[in-house]
Amino acid sequence: MQNHMNNLSSNNEKATFAGGCFWCLVPPFQNLEGVGDIKTGYIGGRTPCPTYEEVCTGETGHYEAVQITFDPQQVSYEELLNIFWRQIEPTDFAGQFADRGSQYRTAIFYHSPQQRQAAEKSKEELERASYFSTPIVTEIIKALEFYPAEDYHQDYYLKNPIHYQSYKISSGREAYIKSQKNND
Repeated sequence: MQNHMNNLSSNNEKATFAGGCFWCLVPPFQNLEGVGDIKTGYIGGRTPCPTYEEVCTGETGHYEAVQITFDPQQVSYEELLNIFWRQIEPTDFAGQFADRGSQYRTAIFYHSPQQRQAAEKSKEELERASYFSTPIVTEIIKALEFYPAEDYHQDYYLKNPIHYQSYKISSGREAYIKSQKNND
């Protein structure tokens, strides 16, 4: 795993995105200059310190998400938003790809008024571009407590590359992302 934490300034910020299975949201950001630590975890729910098993029931209200530490002098929040939008199907309210349930919904969790404004602007621009025939349902929500997932979920794509790649293909995510690149 390449980690850029040593190259980050003291003015680091956090970006938190929910986009279905959190395993799949780590690799697109992992080697980006200005991105440091990326944690998978849970946010937005009612249960303190939830476990994966609890979140999987859909009863805790949490989203599976990633929290990214980044240096805004090296990579802008807007660039992170752009990468995020390309990883999800933002019109699906019931989950993402083969993963169904409230824990797999999409959301942008903002950490400041500036992030909220940037997220709203990026969503409006995507809506105006008319790429989708149905409305974008990705929510923009004030960030609450983020609970890191269990260790075995951290950097899952590196620890279990064969299973991860098989999952990404069989879930439909990989084909969707490729189809969206063809629409650029």
